[in-house]
Parts: sequence; structure tokens; C-alpha cells
Amino acid sequence: MEENVIECERVTHYYGSRLIHEELSFEVKRGKILGLLGKNGTGKTTIINILNGYLTPRKGACRLFGEDSARLSPATKARVGLLLEGHVQHAYFNVDQIERFYSSFYPRWRSDAYRTLLEKLQVSRAQKINTMSRGQRSQVALGLLFAQDPELLVLDDFSMGLDPGYRRLFAEYLKEYAADGNKTIFLTSHIIQDMEMLIDDCIILDYGRVLLHRPAAEILETFRRYRFAGPAAPEGPDFHNSARVGDRWETYSFLPPAEVARRLRDVNARDMQQERLSLEDAFIGLTGKY
Repeated sequence: MEENVIECERVTHYYGSRLIHEELSFEVKRGKILGLLGKNGTGKTTIINILNGYLTPRKGACRLFGEDSARLSPATKARVGLLLEGHVQHAYFNVDQIERFYSSFYPRWRSDAYRTLLEKLQVSRAQKINTMSRGQRSQVALGLLFAQDPELLVLDDFSMGLDPGYRRLFAEYLKEYAADGNKTIFLTSHIIQDMEMLIDDCIILDYGRVLLHRPAAEILETFRRYRFAGPAAPEGPDFHNSARVGDRWETYSFLPPAEVARRLRDVNARDMQQERLSLEDAFIGLTGKY
């Protein structure tokens, strides 16, 4: 049994002359829920397209279940469930028709997984997809993915179009899915609060590179914001996005608080205050507001 479900090794990719990824490397272990975070334009969808064989990088390689993503076998493709931006194809089908269409391609099809999720939507089986709200269509797409019973779920902006209730419902389904049969999930979302509820590990992309790859719990436990008064902020790679806010300074660090306090004394800072952060605050602290 493969230890790493996803492996990206020194991937470099351009759109024309614009660099998207440079020497990008990471791995996702079996059974993990990994969240990929990055600002718009940092290449989140690009790496998903490379993983699924829709794009070929200029250099490097990605592998799914040990196979080169540019040459995935039909058997390996059947192990992967993919959702790109929440869209459902064949929207002229109704709820029953679209299930019959998709189920013909997947020998492990679980009709109960599809129907149980859609019962929550309170739609009839005869209702056409194109008459549903955007959030309901997204839920149909997610139900179709669950029914495929894939070993790897790849979800690009999975919560797009879902209201808070549907987002919470889907997060609960994802947790149950991941716990059943050692599944692996690789997802992105612009709503970082949703990610915080779900993920085991977190990758934060900066432009062209991996800025951070750590367990989410470790980020939440050790990365903190510090506010203090003084003439300047400490410098160096251990401090992130230091800036003056009003009459005080603000900086972010993974260092232990006692070490931060010592470094602040070195620059004649005083009145230090520290804050634990949500994942969204940590993301902003590492990548900046702009």
C-alpha cells in the first residue's frame, strides 16, 4: 500500500512567460486531509490540473498512487474523485438521470451515498439540475463524488456557492468520508474557516513556491501575533510581515513567546502582547494583506 498518495517533485510551470511554480515539491500521505491555501494567482488550480494530467509542467513531475500524472492509467483515474470549482456537467439531466449516467462509469458506485446527501436538499428525483440554485447544484456534484467511492478526493474551491448551512453539512460529510476506509482528501477553498474545521495538514503557497507545509494544529498552536510599542520591529526570517499599526508595531512568529520577548528587548520594545490566531489570521500573517 502506497504511503504517499500525492507526490510533486520540483515542478516548474509557466503560462507564457509568467512563472507560476518554481521547483515546487510536496507530498500528501494516505489518510490525510490536506488544505492548499494561497492568494489568487498563486497557482492552486494549476497544480490541481497538473495532478490530474490536464497540464504538463515545463519541468518536474507529479504522481498519484505512484503513477506519473501525465500518464495515469484508467484504473488509477477510477481511484480519484475530482471537483473543479463546484460545477456539474449535463445540467439538463434530472437527479435520477444524472446518477444513472455517472454510475455506469464506476463499478464501486454507492447509490446510498448520493441519495442520502440529496435527501438533505429536499429536492424531488425528477427535478432538473438546471432548475436548482447554485448551492444545490454544488451539492449534487459533491453527492456524485461521494458515490464514486474514490480513495482520493480532489476538491477545488469546494465551498463555492454554498450558504453557511450547506457548508457546515458538507464539512460534516467530508469528516465522515475521511474517517471511513482511510481516504485521502486534497482541497482548496477561499473560505479558510471551513478549512480550519477539516484539515490535518496545510500547504500555503506564495507566488511560485511553497511558503509553508505543516500540520494545521501546529500552526494554530505555535504561530502567534505580537503587538508592542517601541522604535522598531526585530528583523530576520523568524518574524513575518512586521508593520506599524497606529502607534504600535505588529509582527508574527513561530518562535516561543519567551524568545520573542528577548528579541523585542534587543530592539528596545516594550509592552508586548501576544495573540493566538485562527487559520485565516495565520494565513494573513504569513502572506500579508496584499
